[in-house]
Amino acid sequence: MKAVVLAGGYATRMWPITKHRPKMFLPIGDSTVIDRIFADLEADERIDEVYVSTNERFAADFEAHLADSEFEKPQLSVEDTTEEDDKFGVVGALAQLIDRENVDDDLLIIAGDNLISFDVSAFVDYFEAKNAPTLAAYDVGSREKAKSYGLVELEDDRVVDFQEKPDEPNSTLVSIACYAFPQESLSLLPTYLEEGNNPDEPGWFVQWLQNREPTYAYTFEGAWFDIGTPESYLDAVSWHLDGESLIADSATLENTTIGDNVHVMENATLEGTNLDHAVIFPDATVQDGDIRRSIIDEGTHIKNLDLAGALIGAHTTITNGS
Repeated sequence: MKAVVLAGGYATRMWPITKHRPKMFLPIGDSTVIDRIFADLEADERIDEVYVSTNERFAADFEAHLADSEFEKPQLSVEDTTEEDDKFGVVGALAQLIDRENVDDDLLIIAGDNLISFDVSAFVDYFEAKNAPTLAAYDVGSREKAKSYGLVELEDDRVVDFQEKPDEPNSTLVSIACYAFPQESLSLLPTYLEEGNNPDEPGWFVQWLQNREPTYAYTFEGAWFDIGTPESYLDAVSWHLDGESLIADSATLENTTIGDNVHVMENATLEGTNLDHAVIFPDATVQDGDIRRSIIDEGTHIKNLDLAGALIGAHTTITNGS
């Protein structure tokens, strides 16, 4: 079995912190979003190759990241795009990857910006038992949230209806970006695209496919975060830290109060500051501040500021008064 980790997005909703770094490299505790996925794939012996589908802009970043990692399976497969407007859509890019890499096997597809609480091996177990197209499904608990995803209707775990981003969801069970397809189902991708169907989201392909062959859903509880906004990233960090805080040994803290779910990274300096639900990147300096639900990127210097819901880009200096 092969696997594809989707890592081709530009994460414009999280700029400036993702303007010059893939959002998949954002830290979740001592790991990163994508490394949590790589670790699961590395541990499953049924998966013999892992293709990391990214774009030309971030290809060098991924090359360096993989070279420094202990993972042996991941290898880059680069889309011919450098900005958001060039993108082929996820389905279009997937079809190109299958052709480019001569993939001739069952395929697991998982988004590199998703934090999921289940083991990928359990999902593969379910897929092998069904021997049919399979998606992972999660109850987001809100019809408003469900509007942003593919809505799944099931009968005995079989998908009987699938609506991509419905205006009026009739439930809250959605498909997340984790799919597995038998080799025979993947052969239908060219037909799907040649018919002029939507190339953007895998859910459109699943909606088309479930009308042609049995498709199943692996439902799970626990946690799932689609990390596409600063808010969802901070929620994922909070879930991982579970009320605790993570402070690098090399960080300097003076007259500073650390609240819940705070991550302070290497060589950051905090003086006279209150922090709560915040991520402070390496080499940042925060003086006399009150920082809540905010992300302060590396090398930034801020002073005399009260921030809530802020996103401060790298190497920025902002001071309020002397």
